[in-house]
Amino acid sequence: TGGTLIYMPTTKTRINVTPSDETYAMIKGLAERDGQSVATKAMDLLLFALDLEEDRVLSQIAAERDTKAATWISQEDVWV
Repeated sequence: TGGTLIYMPTTKTRINVTPSDETYAMIKGLAERDGQSVATKAMDLLLFALDLEEDRVLSQIAAERDTKAATWISQEDVWV
């Protein structure tokens, strides 16, 4: 005891994640390769995964709409 607690204010919401040792080692290796902190690399990977998930969902929606009965709209009409 006898320590002092220091509070670091932040406006960012934090997420506590506990990766497996293997996952941590992979993130740490990538962070070192790219000259980043482990936290920054983890955030970069999370954002990349969210982009991939968005692309997957939008592709699924497009595939469902892409039928022979679909109504086609010209490029000019779309951007008017």
